[in-house]
Amino acid sequence: MANLNKLKISNDPKSIFKNWRFWLAIIGTAIMISVPEIVPNDYIFRIIISVIIDIPLALSQNLITGFTGMLSLGQAAFYGIGAYTSSLLMMRLGVPWPLALLLSGLLACIFGILLSFPCLRVGSDYLTLMTIGFGQIFYIVVLNWMDLTRGPMGLPGVPPPQIGSIVFKSPSSIYFLYLSITGLCYLFTHRLTHSHVGRALIAIRDNETAASAMGINTAYYKVMIFAFGSFWAGISGSMLAHFLNFVGPMTFTLNESLLHMQMAILGGLGSLPGSILGAAILVSLPQLFKPIYEYQLLLNGLLMVILLIWRPQGIMGKSAVAKKVGQKSFLKQLFTRRDEPLGNTEATIEDESSNVGGKSNGSN
Repeated sequence: MANLNKLKISNDPKSIFKNWRFWLAIIGTAIMISVPEIVPNDYIFRIIISVIIDIPLALSQNLITGFTGMLSLGQAAFYGIGAYTSSLLMMRLGVPWPLALLLSGLLACIFGILLSFPCLRVGSDYLTLMTIGFGQIFYIVVLNWMDLTRGPMGLPGVPPPQIGSIVFKSPSSIYFLYLSITGLCYLFTHRLTHSHVGRALIAIRDNETAASAMGINTAYYKVMIFAFGSFWAGISGSMLAHFLNFVGPMTFTLNESLLHMQMAILGGLGSLPGSILGAAILVSLPQLFKPIYEYQLLLNGLLMVILLIWRPQGIMGKSAVAKKVGQKSFLKQLFTRRDEPLGNTEATIEDESSNVGGKSNGSN
C-alpha cells in the first residue's frame, strides 16, 4: 500500500511544481531568453554564441568517450568536414542553408562510420592513434587542396544562415537560431543516453567482455555512437562557418580535438550538463581574459592536472570509482604520507572488511 501511495503522489501533476529541476529549467529558460537584453556588449554576446556552437562538440565527445569509453581525438576533423561542406554547398552550388546544414552533418556522419570500422579491429590505444591520424590527414588535405578549399587562405565570404526570405545577420537572431539547434542536440543526446542504448553504452564502457557475454552487440553500438558523434560535430562546424563568415584549416588542428576532450573531462565524463559547463569554461575564460590567451594550452593543461587530483570524475561527473578517489581534499592528498608499509595497508583493509561484515551480520 505504501508503494501504491508513493506511485499516486509521483503521478500527481501538482508534484511537478514541487520538483526543483522544474523550477531550475524555468529559471534557465528565462535567463536564456533574456540574454540579448542583459549582455553588456557585442563582444561578450559573441563569446556566448561561441559557447553555444561548441556545446554539441562537447556533447558528442562525451557520448563517444564518457559513455562508451572510446578515446577519440579526431572530432576536429568532423568539425571541419561540416564547416567546409556547408560553406562550399552554399557558395558554389547555391544550396539553401537548412539543406546545407543537414548535409554537412550527414557527410561527417558517413566519414565517422567509415572510420569506425577499422577502429573496431584495434585496441583503445591504437584507436586513439587512428583518430589522430584521421584528423591529421584531413588537415593536410584541406591545407593543400587549393582548387576546392583555397588552402591556407581559407574560404572568406561564407553567407549567413537563411531560411526562406529570413536572413540571420544580427547576433541576436543567430543566437536564438543556434540555441534552438544546440537545444535539439541536448534533447537528442539526453534521450539516447537515458534509453536502453545508453545502458548498453555504459556496459561497454565498464566491461566490454562482460557486455558481449550478456548479448550486447558491441560493434553495432560503437559504430552507432561514432555516427551520432560525428553528425553533431559536423552540425557544429556548419554553425561555426556561417557565424564567422569564414572557414580555414587552422581551426581544425589536433589542438582543437584536445580542447574538445578537455571540455568533456572538465565538466565530467558521463555527464551531459557537465559538457555544457566544460564548454562554457574553456571557451569563455581565454576570451574574457585576453592577457592569458597566448598561454591557453599551458593553463588548460594545468587545470586538467589539478582537476584529476582534486576531482578525477570532473566537476559534474558521476563515476563511482573516481568519487572514492576524489573524496579527499586536494591539499590532504598532497601532504598524506606515502611511506607507510604495505602491511599496515593490508591490516587496515582487513579491519574495514571485518567492520563491514560485523555491521551486515548485525543488521541481519
